Amino acid sequence: MADELLHKHFTPYALQPGEEFMNSAQLAHFRGILEALKQQLMEDIERTVHTMKDEATVFADPNDRASQETDIAIELRNRDRERKLVKKIEETIDRIDSGDYGYCAACGVEIGIKRLEARPTATLCIDCKTLEEVREKQIAK
Repeated sequence: MADELLHKHFTPYALQPGEEFMNSAQLAHFRGILEALKQQLMEDIERTVHTMKDEATVFADPNDRASQETDIAIELRNRDRERKLVKKIEETIDRIDSGDYGYCAACGVEIGIKRLEARPTATLCIDCKTLEEVREKQIAK
C-alpha cells in the first residue's frame, strides 16, 4: 500500500549532468516525498480508527462475529506495519537533517537517486542490501 501511495504523489527527479549528489534540490525532493507519504499514512491510520469506532457492531451469529474479528485483526496488523513505516520515515527525515541521507550506512557509498525514489527510507546501497539478504537466507536455513 505504501508503495502505491509513493508512486502516485511525486514526479521522478530529473538529474542534471554534473550535479552534486544530495544537493539541496535533491534533499528537498526526497523530503517532499517522505512528508507526503507520512501525511498519507497518518490520514489512513486516523481513518481506520474512525471506521473501527463507527462499525463496532455486536453480531449474534458466531460466524459473522468471527469474520468481523478477523477483519479487525487484519486491519490492525496493517496499521501497525504503517505505524512502523511512519517511524522509519521520521528517522529518514532526521538523516536528511543531519546530512547522512543518501549514503550507505554500511559502506558509505552513494545509494543512488533511482533506488531512493523506489525506497526513500533505504539505508543500504544495493550491493550491501543484497549481501544482507544473502546472509539472512543462509542463517534462516
